[in-house]
Amino acid sequence: IPDSTNRLCLKEVPRKLFTISYQQSAAMSTLLINQSKYAWLKELGLSEDNDGVYNGNWGGKGEVITSYCPANNEPIARVRQATMAEYEETVQKSRDAWKVWADIPAPKRGEIVRQIGDALRKKIKVLGSLVSLEMGKIYVEGVGEVQEYVDVCDYAVGLSRMIGGPVLPSERPGHALIEMWNPVGLVGIITAFNFPVAVYGWNNAIALICGNVCLWKGAPTTPLTSVAVTKIVAEVLEQNNLPGAICSMTCGGADIGTAMSKDERVDLVSFTGSTHVGKMVAMLVQERFVCVSSVFEDADLNLVVPSAVFASVGTAGQRCTTTRRLMLHGSIHDVVVERVAKAYKQVRIGDPWDPSTMYGPLHTKQAVDQYLAAIEQAKQQGGTVVCGGKVMDRPGNYVEPTIITGLAHDAPIVHTETFVPILYVLKFQTEEEAFAWNNEVKQGLSSSIFTKDMGRVFRWLGPKGSDCGIVNVNIPTSGAEIGGAFGGEKHTGGGRESGSDSWKQYMRRSTCTINYSKDLPLAQGIKFE
Repeated sequence: IPDSTNRLCLKEVPRKLFTISYQQSAAMSTLLINQSKYAWLKELGLSEDNDGVYNGNWGGKGEVITSYCPANNEPIARVRQATMAEYEETVQKSRDAWKVWADIPAPKRGEIVRQIGDALRKKIKVLGSLVSLEMGKIYVEGVGEVQEYVDVCDYAVGLSRMIGGPVLPSERPGHALIEMWNPVGLVGIITAFNFPVAVYGWNNAIALICGNVCLWKGAPTTPLTSVAVTKIVAEVLEQNNLPGAICSMTCGGADIGTAMSKDERVDLVSFTGSTHVGKMVAMLVQERFVCVSSVFEDADLNLVVPSAVFASVGTAGQRCTTTRRLMLHGSIHDVVVERVAKAYKQVRIGDPWDPSTMYGPLHTKQAVDQYLAAIEQAKQQGGTVVCGGKVMDRPGNYVEPTIITGLAHDAPIVHTETFVPILYVLKFQTEEEAFAWNNEVKQGLSSSIFTKDMGRVFRWLGPKGSDCGIVNVNIPTSGAEIGGAFGGEKHTGGGRESGSDSWKQYMRRSTCTINYSKDLPLAQGIKFE
């Protein structure tokens, strides 16, 4: 475990999201970026071959990887990853940049973050389109993800004038006891493919106003998004004559992620996703999230059905807050399953850029294999597929959103996070059962109940209720607001990012005592004469 000078802020870490498989670089003529339909990619400063390192200067002398579109598995463009030598250079430049950034008053740092938010606003549609193209989520979700970064920037700007510690009562006369908050230094941010913009934004905006500098390693399968976002941020820094290394980036695989996680010069690591690096920190974090919704007999089914559908198929089941377990009271089990299955069949599946599409492809071919494997395991463990369960016969990584019933609450597959659109429906009879089943898994990110019983609501929110970091009532497990701290409990990390007082994890606390008198009274009434 890192020592007092190096802290690890652990977030929901996938046990196994995907197996990275780099394909040979595609011929220039076949790249999507060269097709007129995708000419908008060049508005983001992207080209056929892109530098994957930024530390005030652009570079990249490592392996050349090709980014593929999961909707058709066609190559988009190429990125040159970082070498270990470039990583070393970037860390040093980041630490040098911190000496400049930490001296800038917090409200002035907030002004830079405000400009970053404005720069993102200007390119929100084209950047959202890139997220959709490279990750596979539908266009409106891609734009919404960039909007989240913009919103966090707005939040951070206000926070930059509010950060402070209390003046505490000293037991000694003529003394002032002050709590000071200072930046930790260099924040390493390792993000996953499923939210290639927002998670970086949560960390970046708040870490910056706290006085930290950032080093980002995005997912190896969404490198173009990392490059495009960094270009936007870098332009703001450069226009303000600030070191670009304040917001550095190194594209790479397990070698870079491992180096960041172990590097004592990186004072805090915010880790979300990335399979290979996830294996390295498995002893600390292990598996992931397994979110759950519990629906009681008095629930408003007009809220339950759309909530269940949105939370289970949104982003094709690839959100960390996706509902994996839907627990239904026995008296309403059959009718809810019937209504949710009917709604599933009406989900519009297709091109992520089509405004009418609600559900796009999985991110990788490996995820399709994991989807099929999970369905087979569920069948072997007693489950019945009532909806979906097949790979779709079309280009791209498309699978049918799936509902499985009949499994025991403690079936191994029910407790396993596969990060694909499979919903396990369980039947319970009592409140005690529902609460216990919610808490019996090792993961603890998001949870929700649907009920009109106010007593049950407060029991759910209380010490014997949900043990998750996010506890909802009559809303889905997904769709968290930026104003509240985001993060989980148990094997889902324990760290927090975005809102509330999560800014504190990007800073270090100092308790300061100042003697402004001419006497020397000692603490605890001690006399030393």
